[in-house]
Amino acid sequence: MGTILETHLPLPGRRAGKVRDIYDLPPDAEGRERLLIVATDRLSAFDVVLPTPIPDKGRILTALSSRWFRWIEERGLAKTHLLSTDVDTLVQEGVLTPGDARQLAGRVTIARRCRVAPVECVARGYLDGSGWKEYEATGRVCGIGLPSGLRRGDRLPEPIFTPATKAEQGAHDENITFDDAAAAVGAAVMEQLRAMTLAIYEAAHAYALERGVILADTKFEFGVVEDGVNRGAMLLCDEALTPDSSRYWEASAWSPGGAQESYDKQFVREYLEGLARGGAWDKRAPGPVLPAEVVEGTRERYARAAARLFGI
Repeated sequence: MGTILETHLPLPGRRAGKVRDIYDLPPDAEGRERLLIVATDRLSAFDVVLPTPIPDKGRILTALSSRWFRWIEERGLAKTHLLSTDVDTLVQEGVLTPGDARQLAGRVTIARRCRVAPVECVARGYLDGSGWKEYEATGRVCGIGLPSGLRRGDRLPEPIFTPATKAEQGAHDENITFDDAAAAVGAAVMEQLRAMTLAIYEAAHAYALERGVILADTKFEFGVVEDGVNRGAMLLCDEALTPDSSRYWEASAWSPGGAQESYDKQFVREYLEGLARGGAWDKRAPGPVLPAEVVEGTRERYARAAARLFGI
């Protein structure tokens, strides 16, 4: 099947995110405006797209995200943008050639088009990452005061909602307060997004923990439908609860006070932090080439997360 770093399909509106290539699709038979989202094998860290692909990563992300989307819908936690992952339907519509379909098998999400809110919706149940760094410096995370004496990796008294800016590629997302987010998109919208984010996180955390995995934190994107079908509906979009957008830890090895055994891209971040400490990289583009052992270690962790959570 091959590793895919980027795609160039004969479809309109191509734009490339950090990981996904997105194209416009014609409306479906119900008049719903659609997008074709292709998960490549690109990997980003510290908001820089790295030059080395991770084999199978795009397929793992698509399979895991689509399972979570359906899981979330079935429980009434949110509506999502997912219509289908069946690339053969696009061949039947005459949108893609059979050759393109074979190349993209397992990587495709056919999704509702929506207007995405310019805020990353982050839920944290444990203290790590940028939240840990902010807590070390201020005792707060995104304006939320936390108990003193917490360690890296500690479980919080209750999950918190910590929004962030949604930066353009190459720029850095920044944690902001709820009031800052409300000023950007409206208080009523942010109240809705906070409630949905925390409800999904708490349900997914419980599901993962039953399978021996801790969902430490995760981030979501939401958007509003603007076409005539379900106009105004708020949808969970982009991706859901993947190792790209979440911290997954081995529950049996959880030990607050330092880094945890993870099933996400923290493995890559730690390698890159080592380069940065040694002066070999300044955390700006272009990113460094990853050695084979880091590539394989990352692929194995992503695959393990999918297997533990859904038997994929």
